[in-house]
Amino acid sequence: MSNPVLEKLVPTLNAARAEIAKVIIGQEAVIELALVTLLTRQHALLEGVPGVAKTLLVRTLAAVLGVPSGRVQFTPDLMPADITGTNVFNLKENAFTLIKGPVFTSFLLADEINRAPAKTQAALLQAMQEREVTIDRDTHRLDENFTVFATQNPADSEGTYPLPEAQKDRFMVKIQMDAPNREQELELAQRLLGQETPEKVLASGGVQPALAGGELAALREVLQSVTMREEVVTYAVDLVRATREHESVMVGAGPRATQALLLGGRAKAALAERDFVTPDDLRALAEPVLGHRLVLRPEFEIEGLTIDEVLERLLEQVPVPR
Repeated sequence: MSNPVLEKLVPTLNAARAEIAKVIIGQEAVIELALVTLLTRQHALLEGVPGVAKTLLVRTLAAVLGVPSGRVQFTPDLMPADITGTNVFNLKENAFTLIKGPVFTSFLLADEINRAPAKTQAALLQAMQEREVTIDRDTHRLDENFTVFATQNPADSEGTYPLPEAQKDRFMVKIQMDAPNREQELELAQRLLGQETPEKVLASGGVQPALAGGELAALREVLQSVTMREEVVTYAVDLVRATREHESVMVGAGPRATQALLLGGRAKAALAERDFVTPDDLRALAEPVLGHRLVLRPEFEIEGLTIDEVLERLLEQVPVPR
């Protein structure tokens, strides 16, 4: 790596990884995707069965960023005002006062987002896209670094409301968190018997912020120096367009997916300590960026075809630049 600007980014990213590793055991690919999301000023959807540390990961990321964070536990009775806030009449001042909701923060954990109905889920749409919320016809700006990490449990369908396509498209990636392997689970078990449990490390301040105030914005500016060749840009466009043309796909990925691939490719290259993006960077992001955006035709779903299989075929069909 010969880019002096990018060289300033690497130590900070390595420090962030080291702090996250104090709490999260393994899950290197998941951590990388989370950092890609943060570096590109996007949002992420975390999916996994209970107990794989989805919420713990998000809390750890907030601690490493050193920014204000909030948490909303989504439930069927949650109302939009519980997220955005509401105006309450102040008898002393004889005027309405805004009581801000948890969305007024830098880093928001939306826990079990699919447990709330569509009306409540939609309360996040404006915040995620425009980083502002409208309350009683007044629009309020959110923090410039406002980021949403939402979790959901794929195995639990009772009492859940699937996210609509427009909402899923706002998430740059869907990060799949799987159970740890045997060695990692053994290490976790040993920690639980001692005093260094992940929760205790986080609660006791064992995780130190890796970024000072304003550094996150500076890191994002650094990504502009990562080279993106024209043929790599064309490859990203062709890959996304191919999802709309495949016979088994009813709803393909839109232009926002192309943007996510390009932005994510730069961040992934920086995490690999490179100042240029390769087609392999985009291929590695294809499943987390495109998978949750595709809807298969019912007749192909009945035959047992999966979205992962469709993406594998598309990656084989679309010519890779050399």
